[in-house]
Amino acid sequence: MTTVLIVDDQPMQRLGFRMLLESVPDTDVVGEAAHGADAVRQAAELRPDVVLMDVRMPGMDGIEATRRIVATGGRSRVLVMTTFDLDEYAHTALLAGASGFLLKDARPEELLAGIRAVAAGDAVIAPALTRRLLDAYAHHLPGHLQDHEPQDDPKLRTLTGREREILVAIGRGWTNAEIAERLVLAESTVKTHVGRVLAKIGARDRIQAVIFAYDLGLTRPHTTD
Repeated sequence: MTTVLIVDDQPMQRLGFRMLLESVPDTDVVGEAAHGADAVRQAAELRPDVVLMDVRMPGMDGIEATRRIVATGGRSRVLVMTTFDLDEYAHTALLAGASGFLLKDARPEELLAGIRAVAAGDAVIAPALTRRLLDAYAHHLPGHLQDHEPQDDPKLRTLTGREREILVAIGRGWTNAEIAERLVLAESTVKTHVGRVLAKIGARDRIQAVIFAYDLGLTRPHTTD
């Protein structure tokens, strides 16, 4: 059972999310909040698996609420939802510590899958935003990381050759299914490798692994294969 806290300033939007989540047997809505400050308070009290977080709210917005929830080091992971297909929202939310970012026009099955994935420790980014987000992050790096050979790092040296391949694939925004297809591996094997990579580099989730790969220059803008 995945427990969820819904955060949105629109009552009808909260109701819609609740109806969807209560229509399936493996999710349980444990609370609702209408603004960021209440979200932070309830996340501390209820310790939900996933906080479904709106971005634009009066008072404390979803970005600051995400930052505060993640900073506590608690179990809750944040899945940000917004109606706005803007790179800066996704980029800022993920840097604040969110484990995922979806648009509110996502199909119900996409939202449910996103909640389950985030609860399981994976990362979720709306497909339309993935490439632009990664490229936007890369453009914030110092020039020497964009233009020269990958940097060395003690954590990188702990990876096997296959695990390094997996890290590069994660950095390119590939899903487990895409990695399995391109590297000709079983998806279950890929999942095992991803878990080992995250543990070895000390990444909480795939988003942190992407940032690690970009910081070291393992993945660069416009790398698609």
